[in-house]
Amino acid sequence: LDQPESAGVVARRLLDELTRPMTIEGHELVVTPSIGIAVAPNDAETVEELLKAADTAMYHAKSSGKNNFVQYTSDMDEAGVERLTLETDLRKAVERDELVLHYQPQVDTLTGSVVGAEALMRWQHPEHGLVPPFKFIPLAEELGLIGELGEWGLETACRQLVVLQAEGLELPKVSVNVSALQFNRTFITRVSEVLRQTGLRPRRLELELTEGIMMDGAESTINALEGLKDLGVQLSIDDFGTGYSSLSYLSRFPLDELKIDRSFVIDFDKSENDASLIVAIIAMAKSMRLQLVAEGVETHEQYQFLRHHGASVIQGYLFSK
Repeated sequence: LDQPESAGVVARRLLDELTRPMTIEGHELVVTPSIGIAVAPNDAETVEELLKAADTAMYHAKSSGKNNFVQYTSDMDEAGVERLTLETDLRKAVERDELVLHYQPQVDTLTGSVVGAEALMRWQHPEHGLVPPFKFIPLAEELGLIGELGEWGLETACRQLVVLQAEGLELPKVSVNVSALQFNRTFITRVSEVLRQTGLRPRRLELELTEGIMMDGAESTINALEGLKDLGVQLSIDDFGTGYSSLSYLSRFPLDELKIDRSFVIDFDKSENDASLIVAIIAMAKSMRLQLVAEGVETHEQYQFLRHHGASVIQGYLFSK
């Protein structure tokens, strides 16, 4: 190389080529690469150390949004060690009983009653304290642990709701997030087993699905969702409006609820487009007889706007963290 920065020119060309849509067996696929760059002798002097430095830089590229490249710097090593430690600890988090569920209530503002709660997973790390989900959920997906974490969350939420009911605390339903990686052939069977083992009435369990699950619109996805509906559970689309799926799935799939993503709610007063989109989602949900939850509501202004336009079920810091 004439200079270290020259590697970035090649990386940019690779990114531009790899992000072009590819058609494989009739399916259009888009790859979002992450590239880490290390240059000898400044970054390392042996092949092994050079690869390790490039690998560290690549993880930084992934964590900063993917589809980009990052040049290695020595201060990345500390972050790399922290990541490695988190990886090791996360593999043992379930067996060490370090995971906990926090419940954020969903309030019907027309009646003032709590109509449900979303189960939010937290990791109570013995040294780092409460690790937020944005730090460990992507890591769990990357390491192939999301299935184990997801099962723990599903079973724990169902069991705890039954305990609450036995103590006289009526909560109509609990919402549990489902990762796209968790949504596989055995998922329906596992949900059925958990409901049977815990004794929770199926109607009181709501599964929050990502738009990514709907994206392909495959017959197998429709069959899986109908299988879940046959069990009696409710189905919700989480973070609605942030994905790239076709709106046609709203009529094709057996859904019960849409959740307006917090990013629209937070910026509604800064962006006319966000405000218009919220109004459109509310109208669409009503016309399709879908329930609606607005999440991320933190201010009275956001609350008044949503109420005025017909979104009555609210979730967010305004009521409870």
